Amino acid sequence: MPFSQADLAAIGLTLRLAGTTMVLLLVLCTPLAWWLAHTSSRWRGPVSAVVALPLVLPPTVIGFYLLVTLGPSGPLGQFMQWLGLPTLPFTFWGLVVGSLIYSLPFAVQPLQHAFEAIGQRPLEAAATLGAGPIDRFFTVALPLARPGFITAAILSFAHTVGEFGVVLMLGGNIPGVTRVVSVQIYDHVEALEYAHAHWLAGGMVLFSFVVLLGLSLASRRSGTLVQ
Repeated sequence: MPFSQADLAAIGLTLRLAGTTMVLLLVLCTPLAWWLAHTSSRWRGPVSAVVALPLVLPPTVIGFYLLVTLGPSGPLGQFMQWLGLPTLPFTFWGLVVGSLIYSLPFAVQPLQHAFEAIGQRPLEAAATLGAGPIDRFFTVALPLARPGFITAAILSFAHTVGEFGVVLMLGGNIPGVTRVVSVQIYDHVEALEYAHAHWLAGGMVLFSFVVLLGLSLASRRSGTLVQ
């Protein structure tokens, strides 16, 4: 059998983490992307820069500051303890928080570009027919932005699957709790178990290729450029 029980547990945990992160990002990033696409506020530039920070920051830097912030001595960690809740580092939901921040631009930017590509004419046409702002958003903007949602979903899922630095810093290496595929590969290499590492690493390469091919095909079908 090419995959051990530990490998299968890491794969299952990775898929669960990526799926949870993808769903939460689509929900949380849609209003943010809509605001960025339409606002003329002076805060647009700083907010866009903050959203894009994970693209340039080393993952270990993000993981370190999340560990400090969410840990028992950090402000959010102390607040959670005050509420009687456990702290998030070295838990699955701690990984979710780290994944949300690490994959944020991969959800926000495709959605923002999709909303910008719609333009004002369809929304204005809907307004002349009596549609209110909420109706225009759900019946006009969301359907027209579907390619952006598909791209955001695929990229955020795939990007979360490939995490290493953030999850290792924030979650450690706890079997069945925080040990994802990338960390499992690292463990195999450290133990000189190259055959097991090859199977997992090869699976990651194949997965990445399928994701990029799917994005390319989706881009051609929709007639839009995937950002």
